[in-house]
Amino acid sequence: MRDSIVRLDKAAKAFATPEGQTVTALDAIDLDVSRNEFLTLLGPSGCGKTTLLQAISGFVQLDGGRILIDGEDMTDRPPYRRPVNTVFQNYALFPHMTVGENTGYALEVAGVVKAERTKRVGDALRMVGLEGMEGRKPRQLSGGQQQRVALARAIIARPKLLLLDEPLSALDKNLRQSMQIELKTLQHELGISFIFVTHDQQEALTMSDRVAVLSGGRIQQLDTPRAIYDQPKNSFVATFVGASNLFEGEAGSGQLVTRDGLSISHGRQGATGAATALIRPEQFFIAQADDSTPSLDVDLEQIVFVGSTFELFGRTATGRRVIAEIPAMRRSLVGEIEQTRRARLAYDPAAVHLLPAEAA
Repeated sequence: MRDSIVRLDKAAKAFATPEGQTVTALDAIDLDVSRNEFLTLLGPSGCGKTTLLQAISGFVQLDGGRILIDGEDMTDRPPYRRPVNTVFQNYALFPHMTVGENTGYALEVAGVVKAERTKRVGDALRMVGLEGMEGRKPRQLSGGQQQRVALARAIIARPKLLLLDEPLSALDKNLRQSMQIELKTLQHELGISFIFVTHDQQEALTMSDRVAVLSGGRIQQLDTPRAIYDQPKNSFVATFVGASNLFEGEAGSGQLVTRDGLSISHGRQGATGAATALIRPEQFFIAQADDSTPSLDVDLEQIVFVGSTFELFGRTATGRRVIAEIPAMRRSLVGEIEQTRRARLAYDPAAVHLLPAEAA
């Protein structure tokens, strides 16, 4: 990738377990991160995302491969000599220091004169919306404010790269959502690269320029949020990022026929052979009696109202489970099928995504 700030070349790391076995955390990973990019490492617990972040910061030493930051080999360089700052999940603020002292601590250690330090502390706190709170102690702040102090402390040294290890996980839902937007805005204002670790799919899709989905120490897919969601490369990505309905079968002539006899229409003309069709729950809609759109007949087991949508859980005549999301504005149609407990779920064949058999 041109103009990359971070490059990993065959990065490998394994850990020994108490039982005497070996677990591969990073399996020869290649990765390029562009300047001014917001990249998210997404995956379940144990997939390698935190190990990858710690390898970049220098807190984990690789067993093999290289790490380059801004063109310099950092593989064997200790953390304090890397142009990187990290925001941790627990913020790690000094409780006996004020907000201003916490924010300017790195500058004080570096010997920056007091006048310059005071100015830069004020600029950093203004950037994160905490101007005027220099004299408060961490215990006098909310969780969201403490998170902003940690951010201010990380950016004040003007690193080339900022690493964030699930910094929003301790916040409540509303604050977490607002901080997602603020973080993305801040990243644009700073003009530096962010590498963000999370296991929250919505968070990754909301904030990122690109998302790297990890499993088993490997990058399963590296792409834009829309491509990750609309065009997953394998069934792991399809099921981990968002809810999904997967139909395995044989594709041909615009139809995929499953082993249990269902026929799924798709827009991939010329596709043949074993494949898996993906239909996202929100791509279904309730068909009218005279609607000729391709559809599935489903016996409903549960209808759940979640505010903006109704979630429908049901099974086909062959017992295959199907999930659909119907907008709340269609509540009259949902009311009708609540009475019969049956629904004809229609879909647009052009929206069906086919996964090749080897990818699925």
